[in-house]
Amino acid sequence: MMTQTIKELFERKSVRVFTGESIPPEDKALILEAAANAPTAGCQQFYTIIDVTDRELKEKLAVSCDNQPFIAKADMVLVFLADCRKWYEGFLDVDASPRKPGEGDLILAVTDAAIAAQNAVTAAQSLGIGSCYIGDIMENCENVKALLSLPKYVFPAAMVVFGYPTKQQEEREKPKRAAMQYIVSENGYPEMSPEDRRQMFFESRKLAKEGFETLPEQEKEEVYRSWMRAFADRKYNSNFAKEMTRSVREYLKEY
Repeated sequence: MMTQTIKELFERKSVRVFTGESIPPEDKALILEAAANAPTAGCQQFYTIIDVTDRELKEKLAVSCDNQPFIAKADMVLVFLADCRKWYEGFLDVDASPRKPGEGDLILAVTDAAIAAQNAVTAAQSLGIGSCYIGDIMENCENVKALLSLPKYVFPAAMVVFGYPTKQQEEREKPKRAAMQYIVSENGYPEMSPEDRRQMFFESRKLAKEGFETLPEQEKEEVYRSWMRAFADRKYNSNFAKEMTRSVREYLKEY
Protein backbone atom coordinates (compact mmCIF):
# COMPACT_ATOMS: atom_id res chain seq x y z
CA MET A 1 0.00 0.00 0.00
CA MET A 2 1.46 3.34 -1.09
CA THR A 3 0.93 5.65 1.89
CA GLN A 4 1.55 9.40 1.76
CA THR A 5 4.73 8.98 3.79
CA ILE A 6 6.14 6.34 1.44
CA LYS A 7 5.14 8.43 -1.58
CA GLU A 8 7.08 11.39 -0.21
CA LEU A 9 10.12 9.21 0.49
CA PHE A 10 10.07 8.00 -3.11
CA GLU A 11 9.66 11.54 -4.46
CA ARG A 12 12.25 13.25 -2.29
CA LYS A 13 15.42 14.38 -4.10
CA SER A 14 18.24 16.78 -3.30
CA VAL A 15 17.39 20.46 -3.79
CA ARG A 16 20.19 22.91 -4.52
CA VAL A 17 18.27 25.93 -5.81
CA PHE A 18 15.81 27.71 -3.54
CA THR A 19 13.11 30.34 -4.09
CA GLY A 20 14.32 32.49 -1.22
CA GLU A 21 10.99 32.21 0.60
CA SER A 22 11.37 32.00 4.35
CA ILE A 23 10.43 28.85 6.23
CA PRO A 24 7.74 29.73 8.82
CA PRO A 25 9.00 29.52 12.42
CA GLU A 26 6.34 26.95 13.29
CA ASP A 27 7.46 24.67 10.43
CA LYS A 28 11.10 25.03 11.45
CA ALA A 29 10.15 24.08 14.99
CA LEU A 30 8.29 21.01 13.71
CA ILE A 31 11.32 19.91 11.67
CA LEU A 32 13.59 20.21 14.70
CA GLU A 33 11.10 18.38 16.92
CA ALA A 34 10.86 15.62 14.32
CA ALA A 35 14.65 15.29 14.39
CA ALA A 36 14.67 15.05 18.18
CA ASN A 37 12.02 12.30 18.05
CA ALA A 38 14.18 10.03 15.92
CA PRO A 39 15.22 6.56 17.11
CA THR A 40 18.32 6.78 19.29
CA ALA A 41 20.63 4.31 21.03
CA GLY A 42 19.39 3.77 24.58
CA CYS A 43 17.36 6.98 24.31
CA GLN A 44 20.65 8.82 24.86
CA GLN A 45 20.45 11.17 21.84
CA PHE A 46 24.16 11.17 21.10
CA TYR A 47 23.86 14.31 18.97
CA THR A 48 23.63 18.07 19.11
CA ILE A 49 22.07 20.13 16.33
CA ILE A 50 23.55 23.51 15.42
CA ASP A 51 21.00 25.84 13.82
CA VAL A 52 23.13 28.14 11.66
CA THR A 53 21.30 31.46 11.38
CA ASP A 54 24.22 33.87 10.98
CA ARG A 55 24.61 34.89 7.32
CA GLU A 56 28.37 35.31 7.52
CA LEU A 57 28.78 31.90 9.13
CA LYS A 58 26.68 30.31 6.37
CA GLU A 59 28.93 31.90 3.77
CA LYS A 60 32.07 30.66 5.51
CA LEU A 61 30.65 27.14 5.70
CA ALA A 62 29.76 27.31 2.01
CA VAL A 63 33.40 28.09 1.21
CA SER A 64 34.73 25.44 3.57
CA CYS A 65 32.42 22.84 2.03
CA ASP A 66 34.02 22.88 -1.42
CA ASN A 67 32.82 26.36 -2.40
CA GLN A 68 29.12 25.63 -2.84
CA PRO A 69 27.28 29.02 -2.82
CA PHE A 70 23.81 27.47 -2.61
CA ILE A 71 24.57 26.52 1.01
CA ALA A 72 24.65 30.18 2.02
CA LYS A 73 21.39 30.82 0.13
CA ALA A 74 19.45 28.16 2.03
CA ASP A 75 16.93 29.52 4.50
CA MET A 76 17.74 26.87 7.10
CA VAL A 77 21.10 25.22 7.70
CA LEU A 78 21.44 22.50 10.32
CA VAL A 79 24.65 20.77 11.38
CA PHE A 80 24.14 17.42 13.07
CA LEU A 81 26.97 16.72 15.49
CA ALA A 82 27.86 13.27 16.74
CA ASP A 83 28.21 14.25 20.38
CA CYS A 84 30.16 11.91 22.65
CA ARG A 85 30.98 14.75 25.00
CA LYS A 86 27.86 15.57 27.01
CA TRP A 87 27.30 12.11 28.48
CA TYR A 88 31.02 11.73 29.23
CA GLU A 89 31.01 15.06 31.05
CA GLY A 90 27.80 14.12 32.85
CA PHE A 91 29.48 10.99 34.16
CA LEU A 92 32.43 13.10 35.30
CA ASP A 93 30.03 15.45 37.09
CA VAL A 94 28.94 12.63 39.39
CA ASP A 95 32.34 10.94 39.78
CA ALA A 96 31.23 7.83 37.85
CA SER A 97 34.82 7.14 36.73
CA PRO A 98 33.92 6.99 33.01
CA ARG A 99 36.35 5.65 30.44
CA LYS A 100 37.22 8.08 27.66
CA PRO A 101 34.96 7.91 24.58
CA GLY A 102 36.16 5.34 22.03
CA GLU A 103 35.66 4.58 18.37
CA GLY A 104 32.53 2.54 19.08
CA ASP A 105 30.96 5.48 20.87
CA LEU A 106 31.71 7.69 17.89
CA ILE A 107 30.12 5.32 15.38
CA LEU A 108 27.05 5.02 17.60
CA ALA A 109 26.83 8.82 17.85
CA VAL A 110 27.24 9.23 14.08
CA THR A 111 24.37 6.77 13.59
CA ASP A 112 22.19 8.71 16.05
CA ALA A 113 22.99 11.99 14.32
CA ALA A 114 22.29 10.59 10.85
CA ILE A 115 18.92 9.15 11.91
CA ALA A 116 17.95 12.50 13.43
CA ALA A 117 18.99 14.26 10.22
CA GLN A 118 16.87 11.92 8.11
CA ASN A 119 13.87 12.55 10.35
CA ALA A 120 14.34 16.27 9.73
CA VAL A 121 14.62 15.72 5.98
CA THR A 122 11.48 13.57 5.93
CA ALA A 123 9.51 16.08 7.99
CA ALA A 124 10.62 18.91 5.71
CA GLN A 125 9.56 16.96 2.61
CA SER A 126 6.08 16.53 4.06
CA LEU A 127 5.86 20.31 4.44
CA GLY A 128 6.92 20.99 0.85
CA ILE A 129 10.41 22.06 1.93
CA GLY A 130 13.41 20.76 -0.02
CA SER A 131 16.72 19.66 1.44
CA CYS A 132 20.24 18.63 0.56
CA TYR A 133 22.80 16.72 2.60
CA ILE A 134 26.28 18.27 2.68
CA GLY A 135 28.83 15.58 3.50
CA ASP A 136 31.64 18.08 2.92
CA ILE A 137 31.13 19.34 6.48
CA MET A 138 33.55 16.53 7.44
CA GLU A 139 36.34 18.26 5.48
CA ASN A 140 38.70 20.98 6.68
CA CYS A 141 38.33 19.92 10.30
CA GLU A 142 40.54 22.67 11.71
CA ASN A 143 38.44 25.35 10.01
CA VAL A 144 35.08 23.77 10.86
CA LYS A 145 36.12 23.26 14.47
CA ALA A 146 36.94 26.95 14.73
CA LEU A 147 33.80 28.13 12.90
CA LEU A 148 31.43 26.03 15.03
CA SER A 149 33.44 26.05 18.29
CA LEU A 150 33.60 22.26 18.33
CA PRO A 151 35.28 20.81 21.42
CA LYS A 152 36.89 17.40 21.85
CA TYR A 153 34.66 14.35 21.26
CA VAL A 154 32.26 16.24 18.97
CA PHE A 155 32.20 15.35 15.26
CA PRO A 156 30.21 17.02 12.44
CA ALA A 157 28.41 13.95 11.07
CA ALA A 158 26.21 15.78 8.56
CA MET A 159 25.00 19.16 7.45
CA VAL A 160 21.62 19.61 5.80
CA VAL A 161 20.36 22.73 4.05
CA PHE A 162 16.64 23.43 3.65
CA GLY A 163 14.49 25.73 1.55
CA TYR A 164 11.59 25.86 -0.84
CA PRO A 165 12.57 24.40 -4.22
CA THR A 166 12.27 26.35 -7.44
CA LYS A 167 9.93 25.03 -10.15
CA GLN A 168 12.92 23.67 -12.06
CA GLN A 169 14.09 21.76 -9.00
CA GLU A 170 10.62 20.38 -8.37
CA GLU A 171 10.33 19.13 -11.94
CA ARG A 172 13.89 17.85 -12.22
CA GLU A 173 13.97 14.08 -12.59
CA LYS A 174 15.15 12.19 -9.53
CA PRO A 175 18.35 10.20 -10.18
CA LYS A 176 17.61 6.52 -10.68
CA ARG A 177 18.49 4.06 -7.92
CA ALA A 178 20.00 0.62 -8.40
CA ALA A 179 17.61 -2.29 -8.85
CA MET A 180 16.56 -3.97 -5.60
CA GLN A 181 18.30 -7.21 -6.55
CA TYR A 182 21.63 -5.40 -6.19
CA ILE A 183 20.70 -3.70 -2.90
CA VAL A 184 18.92 -6.35 -0.84
CA SER A 185 20.54 -9.66 0.07
CA GLU A 186 19.05 -12.39 2.23
CA ASN A 187 20.97 -13.64 5.28
CA GLY A 188 24.46 -12.57 4.21
CA TYR A 189 26.65 -10.36 2.07
CA PRO A 190 26.45 -11.15 -1.65
CA GLU A 191 29.59 -11.43 -3.74
CA MET A 192 28.99 -9.64 -7.03
CA SER A 193 30.64 -10.64 -10.27
CA PRO A 194 32.14 -8.01 -12.61
CA GLU A 195 29.14 -8.65 -14.86
CA ASP A 196 26.72 -7.99 -11.97
CA ARG A 197 28.44 -4.71 -11.15
CA ARG A 198 28.49 -3.70 -14.79
CA GLN A 199 24.75 -4.29 -15.10
CA MET A 200 24.01 -2.50 -11.82
CA PHE A 201 25.90 0.61 -12.84
CA PHE A 202 24.46 0.61 -16.35
CA GLU A 203 20.92 0.50 -15.03
CA SER A 204 21.24 2.88 -12.09
CA ARG A 205 23.35 5.48 -13.88
CA LYS A 206 21.38 5.42 -17.13
CA LEU A 207 24.37 4.38 -19.20
CA ALA A 208 22.11 2.05 -21.18
CA LYS A 209 20.53 4.87 -23.18
CA GLU A 210 18.29 4.46 -26.22
CA GLY A 211 20.14 2.62 -28.96
CA PHE A 212 22.81 1.38 -26.59
CA GLU A 213 21.81 -2.25 -26.93
CA THR A 214 22.48 -2.14 -30.65
CA LEU A 215 26.13 -1.23 -30.11
CA PRO A 216 28.81 -3.89 -30.50
CA GLU A 217 29.91 -5.40 -27.17
CA GLN A 218 33.33 -3.78 -27.43
CA GLU A 219 31.77 -0.32 -27.71
CA LYS A 220 29.43 -1.02 -24.78
CA GLU A 221 32.41 -2.01 -22.68
CA GLU A 222 34.29 1.14 -23.64
CA VAL A 223 31.32 3.30 -22.60
CA TYR A 224 31.28 1.55 -19.24
CA ARG A 225 35.03 1.75 -18.65
CA SER A 226 35.17 5.40 -19.69
CA TRP A 227 32.31 6.36 -17.39
CA MET A 228 33.67 4.44 -14.40
CA ARG A 229 37.14 5.95 -14.78
CA ALA A 230 35.71 9.45 -15.07
CA PHE A 231 33.54 8.92 -11.99
CA ALA A 232 36.52 7.59 -10.02
CA ASP A 233 38.52 10.70 -10.93
CA ARG A 234 35.65 13.09 -10.17
CA LYS A 235 34.61 11.51 -6.87
CA TYR A 236 36.60 8.67 -5.33
CA ASN A 237 40.11 9.90 -6.21
CA SER A 238 39.25 13.59 -5.95
CA ASN A 239 41.09 16.09 -3.79
CA PHE A 240 37.99 16.68 -1.68
CA ALA A 241 37.66 12.94 -0.96
CA LYS A 242 41.29 12.84 0.13
CA GLU A 243 40.75 15.90 2.31
CA MET A 244 37.70 14.31 3.92
CA THR A 245 39.76 11.24 4.80
CA ARG A 246 42.51 13.41 6.26
CA SER A 247 40.06 15.40 8.36
CA VAL A 248 38.25 12.34 9.69
CA ARG A 249 41.60 10.89 10.72
CA GLU A 250 42.25 14.08 12.68
CA TYR A 251 38.93 13.75 14.50
CA LEU A 252 39.65 10.08 15.22
CA LYS A 253 42.83 11.04 17.07
CA GLU A 254 40.60 12.20 19.93
CA TYR A 255 39.27 8.67 20.52
